Amino acid sequence: MAALKRGPGSEQRDAPVVPVGDGGEAQDVKMAVYTHGQLIPSLVGGKFRIPMVTEIIKKKIEDLRKDKTLNIPGTLSFGATAGISGIIANCIFRLCFKVKYEAFKTYASLTTLPFLSTIVTYKLFVTDALQSGNISKENCVLRSLLTAAVCGVLYPSALAFYKNGCLAV
Repeated sequence: MAALKRGPGSEQRDAPVVPVGDGGEAQDVKMAVYTHGQLIPSLVGGKFRIPMVTEIIKKKIEDLRKDKTLNIPGTLSFGATAGISGIIANCIFRLCFKVKYEAFKTYASLTTLPFLSTIVTYKLFVTDALQSGNISKENCVLRSLLTAAVCGVLYPSALAFYKNGCLAV
């Protein structure tokens, strides 16, 4: 078997320099190559950087304080969730109490009242406090959770119980 000879351009292929253009200057080609099992360089030793995460959260809270509209889609999603909770509570209590009349009246009130009360409560307790700057991150989260629990679950359930209970009697 004959040994393979190198062709005339084989020296260029083996070198770390690749010619660019029409025979001009050669440039080094640098490429990041990650092999299987190698950590990403941004994760230093796979450890979680808590100061970086808290810095991001502080930046987001500051952006919320500066923003005058202050997350309208988030507020509407809280209100929509409360409205849906009112519909579900009304359906459950109508079935339990076997109420068969005035369905539109109860569904309309149990959708709009929790929706509007949640939006107003969220604006008063969370949005205005964030814009004034006298609320901490923990209080913001706590107030949001309380608004969601009270106006999104307890109020629609109590209202559905009262309305359907009156209709059943």
